[in-house]
Amino acid sequence: MTAVTTLTIRKLPAEVHRALKLRAASNGRSAEAELRAIVEQAVMPKANIADTLFQIGQSLGGVEIEFPRDKRPFKAPSFE
Repeated sequence: MTAVTTLTIRKLPAEVHRALKLRAASNGRSAEAELRAIVEQAVMPKANIADTLFQIGQSLGGVEIEFPRDKRPFKAPSFE
């Protein structure tokens, strides 16, 4: 079980609170849930594209993709 803590934010300007409530409503969440999402997004490491694709593949029951190797001989670029 994950420990849960409480955070109090004092002196939040009224216009920021209104903007938070509007953003929360547009995302179908409470202001508290929206603020949790904002804080989590700001401080947690972001997943890279490989992790995201892996998770999508896992949710589909696994996906196998073959990338055929280009067997043509390598030709170095000429800069002349």
